[in-house]
Amino acid sequence: MENKTNSGNFFEDFYVGQELKHSTPRTISSGDVSLFIGLLGSRFVLHSSKEFAKKIGFRDAPIDDILTFNMVFGKTVPDISLNSPANLGYAQCKFIEPVYVGDTIKTTSKVLGVKENSNKKTGIVWVNSIGKNQKNETVLDYIRWVMVNKRDEASSPPKISIPDLKDEVSLSNLIIPKKLNMSKYNFDESGSKYYWDDYKIGEKIDHIDGMTIEEADHMTATRLYQNTAKVHFNEHTEKEGRLGRRIVYGGHVISLVRMLSFNGLSNAFKILAINNGKHVSPSVAGNTIYAWSEILDKKELKDNKDLGVLRLKSVGVKDSPCNDFPLYKNDDKEYNDNIVLEIDYWVLIPKKK
Repeated sequence: MENKTNSGNFFEDFYVGQELKHSTPRTISSGDVSLFIGLLGSRFVLHSSKEFAKKIGFRDAPIDDILTFNMVFGKTVPDISLNSPANLGYAQCKFIEPVYVGDTIKTTSKVLGVKENSNKKTGIVWVNSIGKNQKNETVLDYIRWVMVNKRDEASSPPKISIPDLKDEVSLSNLIIPKKLNMSKYNFDESGSKYYWDDYKIGEKIDHIDGMTIEEADHMTATRLYQNTAKVHFNEHTEKEGRLGRRIVYGGHVISLVRMLSFNGLSNAFKILAINNGKHVSPSVAGNTIYAWSEILDKKELKDNKDLGVLRLKSVGVKDSPCNDFPLYKNDDKEYNDNIVLEIDYWVLIPKKK
């Protein structure tokens, strides 16, 4: 009889040009939004207040950009990273259409590249994943690369193909929401008085607060996105794994770093794009995540004098405050042992009149 269960794809199963249609479409509910806030504590006003969002030009409060990212990402896991020991990085991630409660999200992916690792036990797979809503409008378009276990270490590797990735989303490719009325933007409600004009290139911001990862929290968050990767859930098998315990889903760490950035960047109300990002080292339950950010660049918009964009580098740090802005341990750009995430992204922020 045919085996009806799905053991997921292994490295040998991927090839350049392969297209994957992921199950299961997901209709976003208000419960998803509330649970996301309960697990992470997000306070960004655009996603918290329907009245605020409508006043500045949205039809409702859109769901948090990072919630959109995680929902789209979660759909890809059973086909791409079920047998993955590590998600490695991201590039060219564009947030295109806002997602609202009631929207149904589905995801497809295309394999861009493959490369066997020198240990012959794993390989790296590059994929372009696209999330669309029920109107077939693209809401998210991004590239990630992931380490995937081989089914058979003795199997012949596929021909190496590494995609040529850009390290940024250009200003011209950023999707700015249309018809925003920034005269109605309420700085008392947003939590900060600082405009685009108040930030300087090279400025560093310690977000001060830390959040300890609880075992139940990171697993509940991962289940919220229907991410089925074994390394996040199965203590029975992971006690024999590389860390001896479950690893926290990298998207949970990204979420925490974005939420912590509210303290210092609360008016960066909308993520436009993630230029690139990498999971530097894994996190486990009990780690406390802190964060700091640097202003890498700032640009004005030709067609909108009320808004500007900031290019940020946010760094996630475990079990260490960020008052000294930790990142590298030496001039060779070798990361400090407590760095877990480095992410480079564009945000939208109001300008002074």
